[in-house]
Amino acid sequence: MPDNPNNKNQNQPLADRMRPDSWEEFVGHEDIIGPGKLLREAIGQDKAPSMIFWGPPGSSKTTLALMIAKQTKAEFIRFSAVTSGLKDLREVIKKAQANEWQSKRTILFIDEIHRWNKIQQDALLPHVEKGLIILIGATTENPSFEVRGALLSRCRVFVLEQLAVEQIMIILERALRDKDRGLGAQNLKIEKNILKKIAELSNGDPRTALNVLEYAASLSSDINLEVVKEAFQKSYLLYDKAGDEHYNIISALHKSMRGSDADAALYWLARMLEAGEDPLYVARRLVRFASEDIGLANSRALEQAAAAYQACHFIGMPECNVILAQAVVYMAKCKKSNELYVAYGKAKKDVEQYGNLPVPLHIRNAPTKLMKGLGYGADYKYSPNFDYQEQQEYFPDKLKGKKYLKN
Repeated sequence: MPDNPNNKNQNQPLADRMRPDSWEEFVGHEDIIGPGKLLREAIGQDKAPSMIFWGPPGSSKTTLALMIAKQTKAEFIRFSAVTSGLKDLREVIKKAQANEWQSKRTILFIDEIHRWNKIQQDALLPHVEKGLIILIGATTENPSFEVRGALLSRCRVFVLEQLAVEQIMIILERALRDKDRGLGAQNLKIEKNILKKIAELSNGDPRTALNVLEYAASLSSDINLEVVKEAFQKSYLLYDKAGDEHYNIISALHKSMRGSDADAALYWLARMLEAGEDPLYVARRLVRFASEDIGLANSRALEQAAAAYQACHFIGMPECNVILAQAVVYMAKCKKSNELYVAYGKAKKDVEQYGNLPVPLHIRNAPTKLMKGLGYGADYKYSPNFDYQEQQEYFPDKLKGKKYLKN
């Protein structure tokens, strides 16, 4: 169970071999771990607190945890929340209790901690609370929603952003120079613009960039754009999650569903998912589409979209691809209406034009005698008493009789 981050050999993937051995090699996150920062100082003094690293895939969460493992005298135990459960936790607790007798700290690194359920997190809580275990959790999901509040309150949360293209290029260039851990001994030929293209297409994930570089090197000693495309395999479709093509393809998906072309919608969905798009991003767009383009024509569409989002959240890729396919086809085949979208736009325009118009007195709340004395709630007609047929004005005076909806 204990992890030895110093054990590197040429059989490991390049991305693992190139994990930094020192802070000088660590790239990015200067705002958190740069020289003089509190976390860097705490790690240097072997006083790392319990903490959660939150960030997208490839944002160095595991790398930072393994850097702490190199610096600490505590026992560093690592496991994944996907494959480990209460039985494994009990073994860790026993080991931590034995360490405590020897005045030795125990650091437990849980990768994908958001995968642990309430019972598992609650079992960990008292031992973190007492300081028996120093927890380091890594998650791609918002810890406010996925980590128990009591456990979260005992941890520092550090948000790790994706690396910039320039930072990934530093890592790639180091891999090309390093003759012991990297590819320096292979005398590869690769122009800087090709290296930059790898960094750009990796979407902020240095592991992806290093994997592509390693595979490209296995194909040819002269790495050109065609070799890079082959190395990227599915991702070489030039789908940049932060660039124009991202917005072009989500627009194509949206318009295909709006035009009721289920086959085209499936194609654009596959383009996004197979190129590595976050399925929850697509699911969120479907939730919006259900109200914007279907709306009152089929109120069940919103239920379908929300259910698709929840299902994708539960199981992730690749299993959730067929769930999104089902939702996309359903949306495409639904009868369409943008009446809600248009009506809300009209209401918004009136708000912008007229500002804060006063609420009519008869529909104001009157919780105090003073308010009642001022006429709040006076002459209000309680709809059920009139079989919902009462004639009563709900708009401010300047908007009396206004109609946003068709009927």
